[in-house]
Amino acid sequence: MAAFSGKSVLITGGAGFIGSNLAIRMIDDGSRVTLMDSLIPELGGNLFNIESVRNQVNIEISDIRDWSSLSDIVRNKDYIFNLAGQVGHRYSMTNPLLDMEINVMGHLMLLEACRQYNPDAVVLYTSTRQFYGPPQYLPVDESHPLNPTDINGINKLAAEQYYSLYAKIYGLKTVSLRLTNTFGPRQFVKNAQQGFMGWFINRAINRESIQLFGSGRQLRDFNYVDDVVEALMLASQTKTCYGNVYNLSGEKASLKEVAQILAEICGDLKIETVPFPKEYKEIDIGDFYAESTRFHQESGWVPQVNLYDGLVRTIEYFRKYKDYYL
Repeated sequence: MAAFSGKSVLITGGAGFIGSNLAIRMIDDGSRVTLMDSLIPELGGNLFNIESVRNQVNIEISDIRDWSSLSDIVRNKDYIFNLAGQVGHRYSMTNPLLDMEINVMGHLMLLEACRQYNPDAVVLYTSTRQFYGPPQYLPVDESHPLNPTDINGINKLAAEQYYSLYAKIYGLKTVSLRLTNTFGPRQFVKNAQQGFMGWFINRAINRESIQLFGSGRQLRDFNYVDDVVEALMLASQTKTCYGNVYNLSGEKASLKEVAQILAEICGDLKIETVPFPKEYKEIDIGDFYAESTRFHQESGWVPQVNLYDGLVRTIEYFRKYKDYYL
């Protein structure tokens, strides 16, 4: 987008999955990009993600919980994309205090740094559909009751409400996008800690069996990462979005259908159903897919890459760079 040419952009979690894809797009659009990432093991940061633009970005190895870093790094930025966070739902149940520190305290500190040192910046937050809980109706819209089923959902919801509050009380130009299952190149695929999609891709690349919990017919919706990057950029440019929260829905498919697409792309893979592990069943939300009519009407965003084509591109990437991710 021409609007980003020459602009100063900060991306927290910039060495992670979505952050690195956003950084590459921003460089292509002529932005001056600073990446902030703690590179905490298992949270997804990977410097190889930004290998193609490493000499074109300013990299700050720091944590959003570090006030001394935040108070300096947010200054003079036109756009701040807050993608830092702990996204593993099961991980949050076994490490609740770390999840709270990163996903609540860290983002509150970032907002406070913006309020004090850069109140004119546009601030984007990647929220989650997880805190809707088991849906009372489908597709889920933004008016659906909120009922988080895990600690990660509670903490992400708290953070989102801070963004909305800082917009209302202090006039910060914040937007929260409630992401669904995002997939694509540079995704965390080392293990299942950041969701089933990365693990399915791992199994497919290694030509190992894909296990589906329960029937495997659970419905989800999916967005290719390039479409999510486009949504973030559009939201930052759409003034009527400021202060609001939006769903970012995607293409609907069952887990079994996703596994079958991967089997078609990668050759014959064994797909098997297994009983739901107790620790996963306790936080599972059943069928879930959202609708993003409100965001489409405000910004004009429409996903461009379908599930099949996105998975083809994803597998091609990880086949080429497998050693840097597995």
